[in-house]
Amino acid sequence: MKKWNIKASIGDKENTPQIIVKALLIDRGIKSKKDKEKFFHPKNPLELTPEEVKINKVVLKKVLIRIRKAIQNKESIVVYADYDADGITAGAILWETLYRFGARVMPYIPNRQEEGYGFSEKGLNSIYNNYHPSLVISVDHGITAYMLVKYAETLGMEVIVTDHHLKPKQIPECLILHTTELSGAGVAYFLAKNLFSTVDELKTMNDELLSLAAIGTIADMVPMIGSNRSIVKYGLEALNTTKRLGLVALIENSGIEYGSLTTYSISHMIAPRLNAMGRLTSAMDALRLLCTKKKERAEELAQTLGSTNKERQQMTSDSVFHAKGEVEKIYGKEVLKKIVVISHNSYNPGIIGLVAGKLMEEHYRPAIVISIGEVISKASARSISGFNIVEAIRSFQNLLIDVGGHPLAAGFTIETKQIALFQEKIQEYADAHITEEMLNRTLSIDLELPIQMITEDFWETLKDFEPYGLGNPEPVFATRQVTATDVRRIGKDQKHLKFRLQHSTLDAIGFNMGNFYPQLNTNNPVDIAYMIDMNEWNGKRNIQLKIKDIV
Repeated sequence: MKKWNIKASIGDKENTPQIIVKALLIDRGIKSKKDKEKFFHPKNPLELTPEEVKINKVVLKKVLIRIRKAIQNKESIVVYADYDADGITAGAILWETLYRFGARVMPYIPNRQEEGYGFSEKGLNSIYNNYHPSLVISVDHGITAYMLVKYAETLGMEVIVTDHHLKPKQIPECLILHTTELSGAGVAYFLAKNLFSTVDELKTMNDELLSLAAIGTIADMVPMIGSNRSIVKYGLEALNTTKRLGLVALIENSGIEYGSLTTYSISHMIAPRLNAMGRLTSAMDALRLLCTKKKERAEELAQTLGSTNKERQQMTSDSVFHAKGEVEKIYGKEVLKKIVVISHNSYNPGIIGLVAGKLMEEHYRPAIVISIGEVISKASARSISGFNIVEAIRSFQNLLIDVGGHPLAAGFTIETKQIALFQEKIQEYADAHITEEMLNRTLSIDLELPIQMITEDFWETLKDFEPYGLGNPEPVFATRQVTATDVRRIGKDQKHLKFRLQHSTLDAIGFNMGNFYPQLNTNNPVDIAYMIDMNEWNGKRNIQLKIKDIV
């Protein structure tokens, strides 16, 4: 059970959809008529300005001039991308755009196991030896690569950094197109759209670029407000009618009905397939899938992504099982320390972020998982609300080789001999900066509702709040004193719960909530927290509550 934080309550006398919508908007900080209009009718991304996405206008102009010069002079260009879904889609956006303009351009994505994140001497040597570029453009990384940009320059390669990660104290001495307002793919899209001379010219490619930007934006879990909301709303429309062979093949392989993609299906089914390649093998095949013009090749690559993702799932499951054992061995059955740090040489560096995420969810405290190497070790961290994990890790920069990330997720490289000292120092830091209140798992509930308010019309009204994400989560409601009928456990391992609400036509489902079965099967009233969904099966549709908690 979680602590409930109910932000507002709607009584029987004021139960109109308009009042409920107003309450939900206020909860999201949307109060004025102008803000409401912007929220429900986001600006077309074609019209986004540098000021709106907080990109320096002067720098943008210099970047555009340099890229156009490289195209005109037939210089060799390399788009150097990251290996996650955001970086892969960002790389595809910029490579395709430059290629369309006739540039001599090649994409490059480093091998996670051999080169690590972002620029590396090995990666820069590789592109120098293979392509001899005079211009290298990073996407979704580079803001922390001060020394490596200098190294690239010694090889005669000029660098333009495009990134959205938090700036360190020392940034590279080169052209930097940076904002934290967008994802890496969002920054790439914004740069790409400004490379076109006219809007009419851009319109022929805009939907395909937007569909990729939407995937990257959703996958990277940036706040779904403002410019990101524009990109995702219009990008989802483009995705659901896409003719891009790679995306069509990927959608079919994921088992998603064509035309019904949502933020959920992208974050849980499309993005993991793209990410799996960078985690276990080479992300270049994921980029090739997005860009291929051959149907058979698209289907073949989609199959590869699907099978690699299954392998990743099994590997993650095995490592999580092992990691839970390590946590119990180090911290005991009830973890009382304010941060969890574990390390082992069996963990694949490509999945340690997923393992850290599982540990964070289970124990509700920041978690760091380290893949031990002989000399150099890789680490990934996931955090809870209120504790900036990348800032915490950067406090011990002197112990690290490199570090980057966001307040809730970060990665770093460390000499293996420094792990014990780092573990001691980060534990001390956590003890000083994490309060007991921060460690209380809280369920944020938008509204307490009377059950009779939940109708199909109300569900249709809620759809206007999509797309959901950070900053605009799917609304959660609560209703007191309801009685469950027809209670049953469902699923392969009977882990899930399904029931009907007495005196209504509403069904409810609670995933991984089978443990509530004995309490619900007593006809005693309970309080429920839930989201509202539409269940469609065999041509029939009915409202279904997705249960979040039961008291």
